[in-house]
Amino acid sequence: MSDLLTAALLTIGTLFTVIAAVGILRMPDFYMRISASTKASTLGATFILGATALYFRDAAVSGKIIAIIAFIILTTPVAAHMIGRAAHRSGVPLWKGSIRDDLTVSQEISSTP
Repeated sequence: MSDLLTAALLTIGTLFTVIAAVGILRMPDFYMRISASTKASTLGATFILGATALYFRDAAVSGKIIAIIAFIILTTPVAAHMIGRAAHRSGVPLWKGSIRDDLTVSQEISSTP
């Protein structure tokens, strides 16, 4: 039974990782690519690591894997936000179909006296 659950978690993790790769290829601009890849790859890594913990069934291995999952969940969104903000400040253009640029709007509001 646990072998089936391990296989299911690995399959789900692999699908999320493939979705992240497709998102990088299909999204029209840098900001959408970083969003798609961050969310899907975080879920993919979480499921794959969960399957690894279930497969080994050792407290030491499971504890390390839980710490790794927590680290990935905490750091990946922060890193993606920082990279996106640096790209925006560097002048990386938005997709021409973008409706609104919230960072430019917030910068204009904060710079007015």
